[in-house]
This record gives sequence, structure tokens and C-alpha cells, in this order.
Amino acid sequence: MTTAQALTLIRAQLQRMDALYGRTVFDEWALIGVDERGKASVIAYEGPRAERFTADLPDDAASLREAQSRRAYHVGDFEFVHEEAGEGLDAFMRVGPAAYLVCNHTGKTMAEIRAETRWRQAQVAWFDLAEKFRADEVLG
Repeated sequence: MTTAQALTLIRAQLQRMDALYGRTVFDEWALIGVDERGKASVIAYEGPRAERFTADLPDDAASLREAQSRRAYHVGDFEFVHEEAGEGLDAFMRVGPAAYLVCNHTGKTMAEIRAETRWRQAQVAWFDLAEKFRADEVLG
């Protein structure tokens, strides 16, 4: 799938998650590309800190990078960091060979989000998103 198609899909599924959860699950997200040298770049960002997200990304992604270092992730695989607070990123999903979706709630940890009973329903949209990328990965 194209980047434009991926962005449309991501927006729709995150809105669906919010509707199923009854409030915002992730108040910021970004589509990240990784070049052949392993350098990350922000392809798209939506959230409250657009002016500094790119500069903060290396620090904010530290816990996710540590989690990611423990195993190989394929397109459609994802990870949550349960105790990351504030601007530290809460989740990522591999959406293409060199593309990742990263998500965060700047006011809650994943543990707090998961404590809500409606989290189970919201997960349906997250899993659907993962399956859509498994079937049609982001290529550019």
C-alpha cells in the first residue's frame, strides 16, 4: 500500500479504537520510515507536539527500542510498553519492511489504558489494523 493509503487507514482505525474505548486511546501517533543505515525519519505525525516530536523521538522511543531488541518483528507485529509515562512512546507496529507506526498517550501509561474495561473492545481495531498491514504492507 502507498503511504497515503496507510495514513488514511491508520486515522480510521485509531478513530475506531477511540469510539470502542469511549475516549482517546492514543493522543499522538507517527508513521516512521527507516532508511538502509537504520536512520529514522518522521513521514507523518498527528498530535500535540508537532514542533518538537522529531527532535524528541530518539529519547521518547528508548523503551520501545529496548523492547524491540529482544526479538525480530515482522510486518503486522507490534509491541506495547506498559509503564512508559508522559512523552515516552507506548506502542509500535511494524507496517512495512522499513516503516513503523508509533503511538502514545501523553497523559496515561498503557497500564492505565489497559485497566479500563473497554480496552478489550478497542484492541479489536488495533488487531484489525495489524492484519491489514500483514496483508498489504507500506511500501513507500
